[in-house]
Amino acid sequence: MRMARHRTGAILALVGVAFSGALLAGCSKASSNAESQSGRAGETPDAPDARAVEHREALAAYRAMWGDAVAAAATSDAKHPKLHAHASAGALELLRYMMRENRKKGLVAKGRLHLDPVVERSQATKVVIRDCADATGWLRYTEGGELENDVPGGHHRVDATVRQRSGMWRVEDLYLHEAGTC
Repeated sequence: MRMARHRTGAILALVGVAFSGALLAGCSKASSNAESQSGRAGETPDAPDARAVEHREALAAYRAMWGDAVAAAATSDAKHPKLHAHASAGALELLRYMMRENRKKGLVAKGRLHLDPVVERSQATKVVIRDCADATGWLRYTEGGELENDVPGGHHRVDATVRQRSGMWRVEDLYLHEAGTC
């Protein structure tokens, strides 16, 4: 099992914030590094535009994954039909695990999350994203609406791999680091 699954408290904190605030997050930064410049062997002048489109679509899928998780977090539903819309493989498994853990504890996630994902590197159908999810406005609540505690979330590094398969971008790998990692 990934190290992230062993840090349930940090994971649940980040997910709770992510669920609540992902839909409010603004546009992400576009990559302007050498990957988006033409002049590499075998590239056509249109390749940088295609790469920019891939980056936008992958970042949109990453943000949409958190938006889908927001819907599931309202009831900590590991079987929520939206969870698989933008997540698959290990990322989907991790989101479902976090939902099950919240459900076992009788918790739902509320609060704000600010995402600022950037493309680290990419290939034709694979984009690696790094984010610093600001979860400082997050608190966990019981299903009855009682505040679980007064411990706010933190800044969590998030690493994600988004792949395009059959024309659809989905987050396949998701690694959530503990608070204070960015």
